[in-house]
Amino acid sequence: MIEVTHLVKRHGSKTVVDDVSFTAMPGRVTGFLGPNGAGKSSTLRILLGLDRPTSGTALVDGVAYRSLDRPLQRVGAMLDGPGANKGRTARAHLRWVAQSNAIPTSRVEEVLALTGLQGAAGKRIGAFSLGMGQRLGIATALLGDPGILVLDEPTNGLDPDGIRWMRGFLRSLADAGKTVLLSSHLMSEMEDTADDIVVIVRGHVVASGAGSEVLGDHASLEEAFFALTDARTEYGARAEHPDPEGRDR
Repeated sequence: MIEVTHLVKRHGSKTVVDDVSFTAMPGRVTGFLGPNGAGKSSTLRILLGLDRPTSGTALVDGVAYRSLDRPLQRVGAMLDGPGANKGRTARAHLRWVAQSNAIPTSRVEEVLALTGLQGAAGKRIGAFSLGMGQRLGIATALLGDPGILVLDEPTNGLDPDGIRWMRGFLRSLADAGKTVLLSSHLMSEMEDTADDIVVIVRGHVVASGAGSEVLGDHASLEEAFFALTDARTEYGARAEHPDPEGRDR
Protein backbone atom coordinates (compact mmCIF):
# COMPACT_ATOMS: atom_id res chain seq x y z
CA MET A 1 0.00 0.00 0.00
CA ILE A 2 0.89 3.67 -0.22
CA GLU A 3 0.65 5.75 2.91
CA VAL A 4 1.14 9.53 2.91
CA THR A 5 1.06 11.08 6.38
CA HIS A 6 1.09 14.78 7.26
CA LEU A 7 3.26 15.56 4.25
CA VAL A 8 4.59 19.12 3.94
CA LYS A 9 6.80 20.58 1.24
CA ARG A 10 8.00 24.17 1.19
CA HIS A 11 10.05 26.03 -1.38
CA GLY A 12 11.33 29.03 0.51
CA SER A 13 8.30 30.86 1.87
CA LYS A 14 5.90 29.01 -0.43
CA THR A 15 4.12 25.89 0.85
CA VAL A 16 3.21 23.63 -2.09
CA VAL A 17 2.10 20.58 -0.07
CA ASP A 18 0.40 21.34 3.24
CA ASP A 19 -0.31 18.51 5.71
CA VAL A 20 -1.40 16.00 3.05
CA SER A 21 -2.51 12.56 4.28
CA PHE A 22 -4.10 9.67 2.36
CA THR A 23 -3.71 5.97 1.64
CA ALA A 24 -3.90 3.92 -1.56
CA MET A 25 -4.84 0.28 -1.01
CA PRO A 26 -4.12 -2.97 -2.88
CA GLY A 27 -6.78 -4.09 -5.32
CA ARG A 28 -8.05 -0.56 -5.86
CA VAL A 29 -7.45 2.37 -8.20
CA THR A 30 -6.97 5.54 -6.18
CA GLY A 31 -7.51 8.73 -8.11
CA PHE A 32 -5.39 11.73 -7.11
CA LEU A 33 -7.34 14.65 -8.48
CA GLY A 34 -6.69 18.37 -8.54
CA PRO A 35 -6.21 21.38 -10.81
CA ASN A 36 -2.83 22.30 -12.24
CA GLY A 37 -0.54 23.55 -9.50
CA ALA A 38 -2.49 21.80 -6.74
CA GLY A 39 0.51 19.90 -5.39
CA LYS A 40 -0.08 16.52 -7.09
CA SER A 41 3.29 16.32 -8.82
CA SER A 42 5.18 17.51 -5.75
CA THR A 43 3.52 14.81 -3.66
CA LEU A 44 4.35 12.11 -6.21
CA ARG A 45 7.96 13.28 -6.53
CA ILE A 46 8.40 12.95 -2.77
CA LEU A 47 6.72 9.53 -2.79
CA LEU A 48 9.14 8.35 -5.49
CA GLY A 49 12.24 9.69 -3.78
CA LEU A 50 12.85 12.46 -6.31
CA ASP A 51 12.42 15.20 -3.73
CA ARG A 52 12.63 15.40 0.05
CA PRO A 53 9.72 16.53 2.23
CA THR A 54 9.98 19.40 4.63
CA SER A 55 8.14 17.17 7.11
CA GLY A 56 5.86 14.15 7.14
CA THR A 57 6.26 10.83 5.34
CA ALA A 58 5.33 9.14 2.06
CA LEU A 59 5.84 5.37 2.27
CA VAL A 60 5.39 2.32 0.05
CA ASP A 61 4.68 -0.83 2.05
CA GLY A 62 5.90 1.01 5.13
CA VAL A 63 9.26 1.97 3.63
CA ALA A 64 10.61 5.14 2.01
CA TYR A 65 11.25 4.67 -1.71
CA ARG A 66 14.90 5.64 -1.31
CA SER A 67 15.39 2.66 1.02
CA LEU A 68 14.04 0.07 -1.41
CA ASP A 69 16.37 -2.52 -2.90
CA ARG A 70 15.71 -2.86 -6.66
CA PRO A 71 12.82 -0.37 -6.50
CA LEU A 72 11.37 -1.16 -9.94
CA GLN A 73 10.44 -4.57 -8.61
CA ARG A 74 8.37 -2.92 -5.88
CA VAL A 75 7.07 0.29 -7.45
CA GLY A 76 6.43 1.09 -11.11
CA ALA A 77 6.03 4.75 -11.99
CA MET A 78 5.39 7.06 -14.90
CA LEU A 79 5.92 10.78 -14.47
CA ASP A 80 6.06 13.17 -17.44
CA GLY A 81 5.73 10.49 -20.11
CA PRO A 82 8.12 7.62 -20.87
CA GLY A 83 11.33 9.48 -20.01
CA ALA A 84 13.23 7.64 -22.73
CA ASN A 85 16.09 8.51 -25.07
CA LYS A 86 14.38 9.38 -28.37
CA GLY A 87 17.17 7.82 -30.40
CA ARG A 88 16.63 4.37 -28.90
CA THR A 89 14.07 1.82 -29.98
CA ALA A 90 11.34 0.84 -27.53
CA ARG A 91 12.88 -2.61 -27.09
CA ALA A 92 16.36 -1.20 -26.45
CA HIS A 93 15.00 1.25 -23.88
CA LEU A 94 13.15 -1.48 -22.01
CA ARG A 95 16.17 -3.81 -22.07
CA TRP A 96 18.37 -1.06 -20.63
CA VAL A 97 15.89 -0.37 -17.81
CA ALA A 98 15.52 -4.11 -17.11
CA GLN A 99 19.29 -4.59 -16.84
CA SER A 100 19.58 -1.65 -14.44
CA ASN A 101 17.29 -3.42 -11.94
CA ALA A 102 18.29 -7.06 -12.50
CA ILE A 103 15.00 -7.82 -14.27
CA PRO A 104 15.09 -10.76 -16.74
CA THR A 105 15.18 -9.52 -20.33
CA SER A 106 12.36 -11.97 -21.14
CA ARG A 107 10.11 -9.55 -19.27
CA VAL A 108 10.68 -6.97 -22.04
CA GLU A 109 8.69 -8.96 -24.58
CA GLU A 110 5.96 -9.58 -22.02
CA VAL A 111 5.37 -5.89 -21.30
CA LEU A 112 5.53 -5.02 -25.00
CA ALA A 113 2.70 -7.51 -25.52
CA LEU A 114 0.76 -6.27 -22.50
CA THR A 115 0.77 -2.70 -23.78
CA GLY A 116 0.23 -3.51 -27.46
CA LEU A 117 3.66 -2.28 -28.57
CA GLN A 118 4.97 -5.47 -30.19
CA GLY A 119 4.65 -3.99 -33.67
CA ALA A 120 6.51 -0.83 -32.66
CA ALA A 121 9.25 -2.47 -30.58
CA GLY A 122 11.93 -1.78 -33.21
CA LYS A 123 10.80 1.78 -33.87
CA ARG A 124 12.80 4.72 -32.55
CA ILE A 125 11.01 6.48 -29.71
CA GLY A 126 11.44 9.88 -31.33
CA ALA A 127 8.99 8.76 -34.03
CA PHE A 128 6.35 7.67 -31.50
CA SER A 129 3.02 9.44 -31.24
CA LEU A 130 2.15 10.87 -27.83
CA GLY A 131 -0.18 7.95 -27.20
CA MET A 132 2.52 5.40 -28.06
CA GLY A 133 4.86 7.20 -25.70
CA GLN A 134 2.29 6.83 -22.93
CA ARG A 135 2.08 3.10 -23.61
CA LEU A 136 5.86 2.86 -23.43
CA GLY A 137 5.79 4.65 -20.09
CA ILE A 138 3.29 2.09 -18.80
CA ALA A 139 5.42 -0.76 -20.20
CA THR A 140 8.46 0.64 -18.37
CA ALA A 141 6.51 0.91 -15.12
CA LEU A 142 5.42 -2.72 -15.44
CA LEU A 143 8.88 -4.18 -16.15
CA GLY A 144 9.55 -5.36 -12.60
CA ASP A 145 6.00 -6.69 -12.17
CA PRO A 146 5.64 -4.37 -9.15
CA GLY A 147 2.80 -4.51 -6.65
CA ILE A 148 2.44 -0.72 -6.70
CA LEU A 149 1.96 1.57 -9.70
CA VAL A 150 2.14 5.37 -9.60
CA LEU A 151 0.97 7.00 -12.82
CA ASP A 152 0.80 10.72 -13.57
CA GLU A 153 -1.68 11.65 -16.33
CA PRO A 154 -1.42 8.30 -18.17
CA THR A 155 -4.27 9.14 -20.57
CA ASN A 156 -2.58 12.33 -21.79
CA GLY A 157 -2.50 12.31 -25.59
CA LEU A 158 -4.59 9.17 -25.99
CA ASP A 159 -7.48 9.03 -28.44
CA PRO A 160 -10.88 7.66 -27.28
CA ASP A 161 -9.87 4.07 -28.09
CA GLY A 162 -6.62 4.54 -26.19
CA ILE A 163 -8.44 6.01 -23.20
CA ARG A 164 -10.83 3.06 -23.15
CA TRP A 165 -7.89 0.66 -23.34
CA MET A 166 -6.11 2.45 -20.49
CA ARG A 167 -9.23 2.39 -18.32
CA GLY A 168 -9.65 -1.36 -18.78
CA PHE A 169 -5.94 -2.00 -18.35
CA LEU A 170 -5.74 -0.13 -15.04
CA ARG A 171 -8.84 -1.96 -13.86
CA SER A 172 -7.23 -5.30 -14.68
CA LEU A 173 -4.12 -4.36 -12.70
CA ALA A 174 -6.19 -3.48 -9.63
CA ASP A 175 -8.26 -6.64 -10.01
CA ALA A 176 -4.97 -8.59 -9.93
CA GLY A 177 -4.33 -7.11 -6.48
CA LYS A 178 -2.00 -4.25 -7.37
CA THR A 179 -2.13 -0.81 -5.78
CA VAL A 180 -2.74 1.80 -8.49
CA LEU A 181 -2.33 5.51 -7.72
CA LEU A 182 -3.53 7.56 -10.66
CA SER A 183 -2.97 11.32 -10.83
CA SER A 184 -5.09 13.37 -13.21
CA HIS A 185 -7.09 16.53 -13.70
CA LEU A 186 -9.60 14.80 -16.04
CA MET A 187 -12.65 14.37 -13.85
CA SER A 188 -14.83 12.37 -16.24
CA GLU A 189 -12.07 9.81 -16.78
CA MET A 190 -11.35 9.62 -13.05
CA GLU A 191 -15.01 9.01 -12.31
CA ASP A 192 -15.01 6.04 -14.71
CA THR A 193 -11.70 4.59 -13.47
CA ALA A 194 -11.07 5.20 -9.78
CA ASP A 195 -12.46 3.28 -6.80
CA ASP A 196 -11.21 5.85 -4.29
CA ILE A 197 -10.59 9.54 -4.82
CA VAL A 198 -8.34 12.10 -3.15
CA VAL A 199 -8.96 15.75 -4.09
CA ILE A 200 -6.14 18.23 -3.50
CA VAL A 201 -6.29 21.99 -4.02
CA ARG A 202 -3.52 24.49 -3.27
CA GLY A 203 -1.62 21.82 -1.36
CA HIS A 204 -4.56 20.80 0.85
CA VAL A 205 -6.61 17.59 0.71
CA VAL A 206 -10.23 18.77 0.57
CA ALA A 207 -11.86 15.35 0.14
CA SER A 208 -10.81 11.71 0.43
CA GLY A 209 -12.71 8.44 0.32
CA ALA A 210 -14.57 6.02 -1.88
CA GLY A 211 -15.82 7.56 -5.11
CA SER A 212 -19.45 7.45 -3.95
CA GLU A 213 -18.51 9.27 -0.73
CA VAL A 214 -16.73 12.06 -2.58
CA LEU A 215 -19.62 12.45 -5.03
CA GLY A 216 -22.18 12.64 -2.23
CA ASP A 217 -25.43 14.05 -3.58
CA HIS A 218 -23.78 15.52 -6.69
CA ALA A 219 -24.71 14.23 -10.12
CA SER A 220 -21.09 13.87 -11.27
CA LEU A 221 -17.55 14.04 -10.02
CA GLU A 222 -17.10 17.27 -11.94
CA GLU A 223 -20.00 18.83 -10.04
CA ALA A 224 -18.62 17.57 -6.73
CA PHE A 225 -15.15 18.80 -7.61
CA PHE A 226 -16.27 22.35 -8.28
CA ALA A 227 -18.38 22.36 -5.14
CA LEU A 228 -15.30 21.32 -3.16
CA THR A 229 -12.85 23.66 -4.84
CA ASP A 230 -14.87 26.78 -5.63
CA ALA A 231 -12.94 29.90 -4.53
CA ARG A 232 -9.90 27.73 -3.69
CA THR A 233 -8.49 27.57 -7.20
CA GLU A 234 -6.82 30.45 -8.99
CA TYR A 235 -9.88 31.08 -11.16
CA GLY A 236 -12.35 30.73 -8.32
CA ALA A 237 -10.37 33.18 -6.23
CA ARG A 238 -10.45 35.69 -9.08
CA ALA A 239 -14.21 35.34 -9.38
CA GLU A 240 -14.71 35.89 -5.67
CA HIS A 241 -12.17 38.73 -5.39
CA PRO A 242 -11.88 40.33 -8.84
CA ASP A 243 -9.06 42.72 -9.57
CA PRO A 244 -10.54 46.20 -8.94
CA GLU A 245 -8.74 47.56 -11.99
CA GLY A 246 -10.09 44.77 -14.19
CA ARG A 247 -6.70 43.26 -14.91
CA ASP A 248 -6.27 39.53 -15.52
CA ARG A 249 -2.98 38.43 -13.95
